[in-house]
Amino acid sequence: MPGPLDGIRVVEFGGLGPAPFAAMVLADAGADVVRIDRPAGPVDGGALLRGRPWIGLDLKSDAGLTTARALVDRADVLLEGFRPGVMERLGLGPEPCCAANPGLVYGRMTGWGQDGPRAHQAGHDINYLALTGALRSIARRGEAPVPPLNLVGDYGGGGMLLAVGVLTALLARGRDGRTGRGQVVDAAMVDGVSLLMTGIWSRAAQGRWQGEPGTNDIDTGAPFYDVYATADGEYMAVGSIEPAFWRALLAGLGIDPAEVGEQWDRARWPETKRRIAAAFGVRTRAEWTERFDGVDACVTPVLSMAEAAVDEHLTARGTLVPDDDGHPGPAPAPRLSGTPLGAGDPADLDSALRRWDVAAPVGAA
Repeated sequence: MPGPLDGIRVVEFGGLGPAPFAAMVLADAGADVVRIDRPAGPVDGGALLRGRPWIGLDLKSDAGLTTARALVDRADVLLEGFRPGVMERLGLGPEPCCAANPGLVYGRMTGWGQDGPRAHQAGHDINYLALTGALRSIARRGEAPVPPLNLVGDYGGGGMLLAVGVLTALLARGRDGRTGRGQVVDAAMVDGVSLLMTGIWSRAAQGRWQGEPGTNDIDTGAPFYDVYATADGEYMAVGSIEPAFWRALLAGLGIDPAEVGEQWDRARWPETKRRIAAAFGVRTRAEWTERFDGVDACVTPVLSMAEAAVDEHLTARGTLVPDDDGHPGPAPAPRLSGTPLGAGDPADLDSALRRWDVAAPVGAA
């Protein structure tokens, strides 16, 4: 069954991390994506490259540039993740590309954005989180910040933001000719991370967020939102925020509510955490998992990736699926009832170029 983006052509200029993730999301939704990479081929691999073929082009050669321009001229969307000015120096910036193809949605992925004092500086996920206040907010009280892998900047605040921006621009363009014109999408990770912090900024504005990390209700400051070690050195995750869940947590642990007092009494939080930690420490993770199975207390085992791959719930939903080599990875998401997503068919480069009516230069990979 055709996906929701069937008929949308995307040319992706190969890079690392967020832009390939956005291309994967669009390919999963049925877009016809062709990736332009260096002649030696992609550096990344695995699920990030699923759903589309790649062509190796030397963009500093006339032949490579001619093929790239031909693909861009036939595309609905262009995705690139280079520093500002790189595509312009190649002669593939928004001005010439959009002049030749007025309907083109030109998606740009950077860390700092296309303008501003840091626009041309190097950076990585951790740097963008640091500048936006997100990284300092992810820490236990009195401890150093902990980078949340590169999920918040590269993928949530980067690639996903780029995909949303592209889809928004495609809707604005309209298949019905409402505008008929594309536009440039400036997706910056500092913007995306800040957007993901909306809830925290809102709490701060309402006086419900203390500046010191590890002292709030969802940053490990509260006893009802934290991870606790079990007798076998594993962990259980607790998110018992609502009063009913809090009562169920205490009941499951065998703790008399009178022993810990009122749930939101911040003065008692440190002692309550010690009491809960002591309770979790007497049984194994498996025992606590069984104890809270089916109990609405928002208590779950903390699994490794290998354990997640065989988890009963994730397996039942098909949340993780094997790739061609049998390695587990995330299935396309979200799930649509009428036009379901599916890992795009990469086909082969020759058939992709025939669909696009583009001839590959001699020697192209």
